Amino acid sequence: MPYKVDTTLMLIAAAEFSVGILGNVFIGLVNFMDWIKNKKITSIDYILTGLALSRISLLLVIMIDCFILVLNPNVYDNGKEMRILDFFWTLTNHLSVWFATCLSIFYLFKIANFSHPLFLWIKWRINKAILKTLLGCLVLSVFSSLPVTGNLTDDFRRCVKTKVKTNITLRCRTSKAGYASTKVYLNLVMLLPFSMSLISFLLLILSLWRHTRQMQLNAAGSRDASTTAHVGAMKAVISFLLLFVAYCLAFLIATSSYFMPETELAVIWGELIALIYPSSHSFILILGNNKLRHASVRILWKVKSVLKRRKC
Repeated sequence: MPYKVDTTLMLIAAAEFSVGILGNVFIGLVNFMDWIKNKKITSIDYILTGLALSRISLLLVIMIDCFILVLNPNVYDNGKEMRILDFFWTLTNHLSVWFATCLSIFYLFKIANFSHPLFLWIKWRINKAILKTLLGCLVLSVFSSLPVTGNLTDDFRRCVKTKVKTNITLRCRTSKAGYASTKVYLNLVMLLPFSMSLISFLLLILSLWRHTRQMQLNAAGSRDASTTAHVGAMKAVISFLLLFVAYCLAFLIATSSYFMPETELAVIWGELIALIYPSSHSFILILGNNKLRHASVRILWKVKSVLKRRKC
């Protein structure tokens, strides 16, 4: 790629990375300090902290990949380095999505009102199951990420370099086919947490509709605490779903780039779009959480007062 294009794309990536790190580190620090102060941590803080840590890791992996592609793309000529980076990207990606799905499901069971016995049974026990669920997501993410390392060999990299040639050997076709099937598998695995988050969103809509209708029948106000909680949870879930769709498309571009011309450029553009998801969703979560929102307001006031004193 031309030098100016490299510089521009890297500056954009660095800006997105900085914003994402700032938001996720803020979530982690606020929850950690609150845990130290109160000697306890709530279920929602467990999820938000795990989600923030997974996204910090995801941002770091994506940025490392960006720098290698721009500064020293020959590193990928070795299948070992490629396997390591691809594994950690897949792992942090799956972990981030599963933790966000846990957040969507947590909102559903804490806010929605259904009388089904199974729903009530889970609602009463969800706080005790959060930590085990997050650990289960970690184990599931590790095992679902292992297949990605199977087809990323030195032979595959040599086959990628011959993609402009018309005469491709059977060995290269087999290598590329194996790589493509692995990526299809990983994308299909991601459909499970996406579907669970989508179901949670639809059930929240149903619960809000039933609650609103009940309030109207009782001639009560239409904007009570339960309605506000429903709307806030739905905003968090729908923002995750929309950003996740964009992220999946970007991830598909980046991981399919070995079959495209201008491989490095395709990967960089895919990663620039992918960085939007872990960077922007953290700020949506901050605005939707009372503790995080109040902490951010306090910090902004302190920064504002410090700047005023310096001007004086």
